[in-house]
Amino acid sequence: MTGAEYRASLNDGRSIFFEGERVEDVVCHPILGPAVDVVARCYDHFHTTRPGAESPLMGVPRSAEDLRSRIPMLHDADLVAHVTYQSIMTLTTAASRIGDPKYAERVAAFVAHVQRRDLRVTECITDAKGDRSRAPGQQSDPDAYTRVVERRADGVVIRGAKLHISGACLGHELMVIPTKAMKPGEEAYAIACAVPVNAPGVKIVNTSYAPRHADTRDFPISAKNNCPEGFVIFDDVFVPAERIFLDGEVKHATVFAHSLGLWERLGGLSFLADEADQLVGFAQLIAEANGLAREAHVREKISEMIIHATLVRATLEAAISGCGFGADGTAYPDELYTNAGKYHGAANYNLMVRHLHDIAGGSVLTAPAIADLENNEVGPLVRKYMAGADGDGERRLKLFHAIRDLTADAYGGWKFVTNIQAGGGLYAQRIVTRKHYDLEGAKRKALKIAGMAEGAAH
Repeated sequence: MTGAEYRASLNDGRSIFFEGERVEDVVCHPILGPAVDVVARCYDHFHTTRPGAESPLMGVPRSAEDLRSRIPMLHDADLVAHVTYQSIMTLTTAASRIGDPKYAERVAAFVAHVQRRDLRVTECITDAKGDRSRAPGQQSDPDAYTRVVERRADGVVIRGAKLHISGACLGHELMVIPTKAMKPGEEAYAIACAVPVNAPGVKIVNTSYAPRHADTRDFPISAKNNCPEGFVIFDDVFVPAERIFLDGEVKHATVFAHSLGLWERLGGLSFLADEADQLVGFAQLIAEANGLAREAHVREKISEMIIHATLVRATLEAAISGCGFGADGTAYPDELYTNAGKYHGAANYNLMVRHLHDIAGGSVLTAPAIADLENNEVGPLVRKYMAGADGDGERRLKLFHAIRDLTADAYGGWKFVTNIQAGGGLYAQRIVTRKHYDLEGAKRKALKIAGMAEGAAH
């Protein structure tokens, strides 16, 4: 698909809302439209006229090298392309682990449909949840978790809402899966399926961290790469049987959540690795501009940031190099290193940003606008007083704006929360890390050096 074809594909009658108003044309919307452009540029970047071509963003990896090669490609792509890949891998992994031929056939057909038509898929997992101390079947409002409300001979009708759905209004398909394990009696909530964005009854309420400033030069990062978050409502939506991947089998509900968690955490880990390097780069650049690069406490902070970046990168490499393989030959990252790395990167991100802010200083928030440089009266004075060790006031001003946009404004706030919550909160990653760590092996090593191993002399 070309970028123009993608834009045209969004004119399909979908129900999109933004800040209290229905959006009739998402392509031309002043806030959502630029996000459409980001996705369209990615389509054009990977477009080819070769007959039968498939987007390289959608292929299923079959080796560690396949896994590794996807990462820079996905980082050059937009977020919706990234979650499309994660959705394909979630369904493929879950189908393999469940082992039901019926669902495996449906998943394969859906994935082939998405690949063939070059569609974008977004992940719908987190439910409204209501009273979180109660299970799905114990809620005062049974719709607090997405559920089946009617069964027909040719499919089901679902009702509920899914929250925090990145790029929902920019895609073509919604991958709907259970958010957690279900138990007997909660069969209606054990539903996994694919729903077109324009299906009757689907309504998407959007928020965005996109800059609302007329001059986006002060937002060098978020102005070029932003994506709306969708609050997706399923208001009695019919799902045909061939698009259902789980229907009432509560014992398999958690398989989808775990499969998505694996691929989301790998994606999160890969982005955290790049972000850690970016933070180091900004810290060193602004330290040099401020004339503080040789100060002991500044060097110490940057050294700590470097160690953090190196460890996050190392866990990413270990997760890929130690990949496993499913029964169908699909390569999937090592669970232990993926979860441990994602946890470490996310848990320490805020500290690394704190170091950056401490090194940079208050001008991260209070620096004059780029447009002020162009004012004949104050522009030369802004350049004069913004100048640091290198004497270049404009360069130092732009560094402050980039740091603010990345870490201390709407986009920065989105990243603070997203790094913690994407792929499940930190607690979920601790659970999976513990599950896959060789705890018995660690105990044996401890007993051995204590002289308490089996067969050791006492």
